[in-house]
Amino acid sequence: MADNYRVLTRTYRPQTFDDIVSQEHVSSTLKNAIKQNRISHAYMFCGPRGVGKTTMARVLARTLNEIDASVDGESLSQTLNVVEIDAASNNKVEDVHHLREVVRVPPQSGKYKVFIIDEVHMLSKSAFNALLKTLEEPPPHAIFIFATTEPHKVLPTILSRVQRFDFKRISVDEIVEQLRNVCKNEGITIDDESLHVIAKKADGALRDALGLMDQAIAFCGNEITYSQITQALNIVGNDELFEFTDAVSKQNAEQGLLLIDQLLKDGVDILEFLVSLTSHFRNLYVAHQNEQMHLVEATAETKRRYQETAQLFSEDDLLRMLHMVSDAQTKIRDVQQPRVHFEILMLKLVHMSRIKNLKTLLDEAAQLKKKGSNRVAAKNSAQKEKSGEKPSLNGHLKEENPDKGPSRPNQQMSEEIEPKEEGTNESKEVSTLEDKSPVEAAQTEVTEEEDEDLDELLMGKPSLGFAKGISTANGVKKKKSVQKKEVQKRALRGVEDVEECWDEYLELLKSEVQYLLFEQMNRVRLKDLKGSEVIVSASDEFSRKLIHENQQTLTALFKEQNGVFVRFKCVVERAKKKKSQQLNPYERFRELQKKDPQLRSIVEIFGAEFEY
Repeated sequence: MADNYRVLTRTYRPQTFDDIVSQEHVSSTLKNAIKQNRISHAYMFCGPRGVGKTTMARVLARTLNEIDASVDGESLSQTLNVVEIDAASNNKVEDVHHLREVVRVPPQSGKYKVFIIDEVHMLSKSAFNALLKTLEEPPPHAIFIFATTEPHKVLPTILSRVQRFDFKRISVDEIVEQLRNVCKNEGITIDDESLHVIAKKADGALRDALGLMDQAIAFCGNEITYSQITQALNIVGNDELFEFTDAVSKQNAEQGLLLIDQLLKDGVDILEFLVSLTSHFRNLYVAHQNEQMHLVEATAETKRRYQETAQLFSEDDLLRMLHMVSDAQTKIRDVQQPRVHFEILMLKLVHMSRIKNLKTLLDEAAQLKKKGSNRVAAKNSAQKEKSGEKPSLNGHLKEENPDKGPSRPNQQMSEEIEPKEEGTNESKEVSTLEDKSPVEAAQTEVTEEEDEDLDELLMGKPSLGFAKGISTANGVKKKKSVQKKEVQKRALRGVEDVEECWDEYLELLKSEVQYLLFEQMNRVRLKDLKGSEVIVSASDEFSRKLIHENQQTLTALFKEQNGVFVRFKCVVERAKKKKSQQLNPYERFRELQKKDPQLRSIVEIFGAEFEY
């Protein structure tokens, strides 16, 4: 290797606007401004690292002063017309004062004197203020170009005096194309999978990608393979990710534990693996759609593997897994045993119930219910045959011996179910059964017994032998029906009318709402009635919020009792402290002496003194 070797990031730094990658919106604007002679006196280039901000500033300075291409970009600062300043190390007011003195000097050759200030957000506030006047009214020959990765730290007064350009991240495909050209020029043999690994590792920064390529060439030589580059850069390869997914799909915990052990022995960072695993499950979710494969940044072969693996999971399962891995990624930084938590995550993914199994369980429950209904129907049919009745072809029951008189099964059923009290809701159910045909009554009974059998089968028998609301005599569910009574509308003219019905309203609340809400309504104080709004006062904010959240329930119950629609507005009124609570212990003792003559006599006779 030659002694004057230059790294790839410096060798392949762009020299013209056309060489800059993925920033056409900035390049075209600046070229048009130069062509139309509409050059601003100040520019600000913002964006992430390694996307070409400083390079664009140097290209602009070269184009404005028509500097020959033989002059290297890094040597521009040695000319008299281009001044580069690092704001990270020159961030004081004195540095800005020196800059103001240099600005006055016109260019020695060329038309403009260009000042490139890199990392301008590192300037102090006083330094920014010292630069304001010069930046607003510079000499006609001065042009300022600021570059920063954090524009939010720059003062708004500075931002308002410059033209701002936002640089975007470079896509993986564009970085791969540039790396392929570099390898062709350098005589390097590399496969597409390795190029995609470097491009994704660079995270949108072409400078980082060239640095990683330099590192890979130093490790692998002129022939770079996928296995070598993952080892050289210590990154997680697709093979390990797909192997992890294979263990999860087969629900093989042993395979997953062995894979984690091997990864840690190879020196893979757990956090970095979780970051890659999150992207992996995201790509699987996208691949499950099949139509959105352009969103997956990978080679054609890797995309095919994603599509095949995605079919092993349902869309809901992939979404749940993606959420679990992403959540573990954020929490793994704070735990004391990262390996244990990583293994716990793997076990959760392996033993997680799949949506397909849940659907199968629901289908089996439906089949079980159907079989139970058939069994109960057969049982009832056998009981009816024993009683001397046979179902006819048209679905109606016939009497076996008509000479014995009309003994219909529905009459016997009505006698068994007949309630003790007349006029109740249960009697209405009995009349409903009498009105039905025998087959319909039997179907009703089958349905209810079917539900009862299914409940016992799924939930187990009740501990007391029967469930609430089911009669032990005949197995028919008794439903409580609330009869709505007509309520006479009450006239509310003032808060006194509300006070008259308040006690009855509280009794209704006690039986209808939760005890906590009832207690809060019992403690409030009625204050006023304004239209349809009842104003009450409470002693704390909790009561006010509770009443506000249950406004609909309180209003409905009040209307049910009084026939009037009102809304409750609760205000907080702190109880004033009593005078006795404001006294100190000695003053309270004096007050007790005034109220109790015997205590006062004891103090006078024995000369008692109060100590506290």
